[in-house]
Amino acid sequence: MSRFLQLHFLTIYPLSNPNRDDLGRPKTANYGGVPRLRISSQALKRAARLSDVMQAELKGHLGERTQRIGEVVRDTLAESCEVEAERVKIAEKVADIFGKLDAQAAKQGAIRTRQLAFISPDERAAAIELARKALTGESLPKDKELKKMVLRTADGAVDVAMFGRMLADDPVFNREAAVQVSHALTTHRALVEDDYYTAVDDLKLPAEDSGAGFVGEAGFGSGVFYAYACVDTRLLIENLGGDRQLAARAAGALVEALATATPSGKRNSFAHQTRASYIRAESGDSQPRSLAGAFFKPVEGQDLTAASVDALEEMAAKMDTSYGACAETTETMNVAEGKGTMAAVRTFAADAVTND
Repeated sequence: MSRFLQLHFLTIYPLSNPNRDDLGRPKTANYGGVPRLRISSQALKRAARLSDVMQAELKGHLGERTQRIGEVVRDTLAESCEVEAERVKIAEKVADIFGKLDAQAAKQGAIRTRQLAFISPDERAAAIELARKALTGESLPKDKELKKMVLRTADGAVDVAMFGRMLADDPVFNREAAVQVSHALTTHRALVEDDYYTAVDDLKLPAEDSGAGFVGEAGFGSGVFYAYACVDTRLLIENLGGDRQLAARAAGALVEALATATPSGKRNSFAHQTRASYIRAESGDSQPRSLAGAFFKPVEGQDLTAASVDALEEMAAKMDTSYGACAETTETMNVAEGKGTMAAVRTFAADAVTND
């Protein structure tokens, strides 16, 4: 097993706005003294979690980030209890395990925690089982013991193991993220552009004015984005309760998810269904390092993808010359040159977890 699996992606996004700021425009950053387009790590991780590949291959091993566990418990109890007040009382007690209840939501008849809680399938099942026991009249222990009956420090929830969680009221049950994901940044100078658009009222009569029914503006951009992810394979296995085979499956699925899944912002308007054009996967025990420095000086030229690949590989070589080889083994996939396959990269990622 290699201690670290490092993943470098170069992905071409066409005209799109997959991750918006507070004004609804594409997120940006200034890097190397020039403006760049940006996609947040949070958006990338959520896209990966919800991707078809992770949902299909890790079914039953994915958590839920929600404020509504109390409502799940309440509705489950409806199968065996018709008394609403009794179901609500039990559901509130169980929900309180995951965080303090939202008093404002309670006034609207909802059972919500103030913060989102990242809940594993095991914890969800334990919460429901605890509620069913309470419904039969079984007395529940005090808060600390109650939480120990439901909350876990390690189990089979892959996304919780990968991306971690924080329970503010119960830090002992926090999970350190085994996967670090960078913000994606264009490798070159890139600006937000504006789309001036109109919508037509289909029922407007010819005799009326010829103006549009609605006029608006939307920001968009395009470019080659660099993203970096680092997997601490030991921590991933530890977070998964020592299940090395599940950790290997998770690593393989993660590579494909990060290469193929995109944030959903304005997807229907721009159809930014894209795939990584270049992947560099590395495994080894040396301290990880991002290769973002390859793009501190923005790449230029007519083929920005090829220039980005060259800059990335040049930076990796220079780092290895100066510090020693960071990776013991490397696997690459270059779509433009027809070299490498996703299957090979996935196998490489899984082997980084399982091979001794």
